[in-house]
Amino acid sequence: QVQVVESGGGLVQAGGSLRLSCTASGRIFSINAMGWYRQAPGKQREWVASVTSGGTTNYADSVKGRFTISRDNAKNTVYLQMNNLKPDDTGAYYCNMQQLGSNYWGQGTQVTVSS
Repeated sequence: QVQVVESGGGLVQAGGSLRLSCTASGRIFSINAMGWYRQAPGKQREWVASVTSGGTTNYADSVKGRFTISRDNAKNTVYLQMNNLKPDDTGAYYCNMQQLGSNYWGQGTQVTVSS
């Protein structure tokens, strides 16, 4: 089994920055895509950003130019650097790891941006 744990959330003022981290452990063979999703209160979970095993990154339009996703394969870790945060970025942020056709999710880390 694979365990996924996020960290780095918190409370920040609008315009501030946060860096999220997510590490996978357990039966790791070769993690393919890594990604971040978020869910605001009363809304559905939405995709934020992803990075392939080859390093190709993709972003939701709402975060382009403000968020940067990166990965460290040696540490089985993915990061999300979030700059110029806005109140609309508030929500629970979830990490997703894909391995051998299976998806693994973390428990989420809360990000709250005050205006």
